Amino acid sequence: MRNFHFIGVGGIGMSALAAAAVDCGFTVSGSDRGAGKAENAPINDALAAQGVKIYPQDGSRFTSGAPLPDAIVYSTAIEEDNPDFLAAGKTIPRLHRAEFLKLILETYSDKISIAVTGSCGKSSVTGYLTEVLEQLGGDPVMISGAVSKRYKTPSNAGNFRPGKGKFLVFEADESDKSLLSYPADYAIILNIATDHYSKEELEEVFTSFLTRNTRKGAVITPDLAVNAPIECQTISGLKEYTPGQVPLAVFDDGRKITLPASGRHVALNALAIRKLLAMLNFNDDDVLKALPYFDGVWRRNDYTGTTPSGARVYDDYAHNPEKILSCLSGMREISEGKLLAVFQPHGYKPFGFMEDELFRLMDDFLAAGDRFILLEPFYAGGTSSFSPHAADVCEKWRANSALPDRFMVMPDRETLKEFLLANGKSGDIITIMGARDNSLSIFAADLTL
Repeated sequence: MRNFHFIGVGGIGMSALAAAAVDCGFTVSGSDRGAGKAENAPINDALAAQGVKIYPQDGSRFTSGAPLPDAIVYSTAIEEDNPDFLAAGKTIPRLHRAEFLKLILETYSDKISIAVTGSCGKSSVTGYLTEVLEQLGGDPVMISGAVSKRYKTPSNAGNFRPGKGKFLVFEADESDKSLLSYPADYAIILNIATDHYSKEELEEVFTSFLTRNTRKGAVITPDLAVNAPIECQTISGLKEYTPGQVPLAVFDDGRKITLPASGRHVALNALAIRKLLAMLNFNDDDVLKALPYFDGVWRRNDYTGTTPSGARVYDDYAHNPEKILSCLSGMREISEGKLLAVFQPHGYKPFGFMEDELFRLMDDFLAAGDRFILLEPFYAGGTSSFSPHAADVCEKWRANSALPDRFMVMPDRETLKEFLLANGKSGDIITIMGARDNSLSIFAADLTL
């Protein structure tokens, strides 16, 4: 197979696979529902610059006269009544994105593969590890679920990095358990949190990946107790984290580094990378010199500017309870006033799954003057229960909170903008959070001068 068509090619994960396919010498086309939207142009334009022909998601790829693909690449989110599936009929084979990633890994079989997974932070650590390896001369290939700022150009969306070195760093997705479909030489399992499954079920998924799919070694969260037939080290040994404009991490062996961003989770990410690179026999002094430098990934605590009244605005991809808490904890470190946190859930089903845990964490975390503001969940098309609604969840939260005024819901972005501009003052921080909807970044920037 050499010719592939991607349904949903503009998605952050699918576009990285499409770029990797081009790098491997395959012919690639794709379709996307949001291909014409301005917020999706950076990814789609970069793919087009690489030679990927992008079609509307209406089945027209299969009536265009172009040679038919050898296979269709799709994700779990694609439903049977998708126009591309219907137009292609039953004669063209289908490859789930996990099966296609396995094919990509086989194509890069001369490289040492490193899977980065976990409920939170895997995109950031994929980018962070890649940049550290680059500084160390590793020239790695990267396949990520986020845009690394360092690698973003008009012809590269930034979620893929071509490389001639011996390492391949890739993000392994647990959201549909597809990470169980392919192997890796080494793995980093960062954490286990409330997202698509219960923590107990995720423990089983990560344990299976570690014991059956990981071939040589792993660095894992202390929350995962497993007896694996490979070398395993836990992400432990952080002696001290000092927040501030120049955040510092001190490890148990007395070595310390300046961190590239604020947040205790950043210190733990650096620790995980240090342990993995020690397993790969990199010089520790060289690693410690490289760890302070990371350009970051798009929509992870991205500062977009200040409002006319002086509130600082940040844009973040946080979309599950632990990620939201981690994001806002970092914001608290640099805030001189109140937090105005906006969250748009990335779908109705995940919102229903997380609503109780999110309330528990936010009710404990938020100060009296803070505000946690819900928007209606993002709807990208397809089948949906359209439940729960943001207003219903907010009403329940307010009824169960001793400080109900901290929880709010806004009916639309125009009303939200008016509220934020009227209530955000100098020293306050406004954080816009949510996944899948790139227009959130446009909204965050629109709040600023």
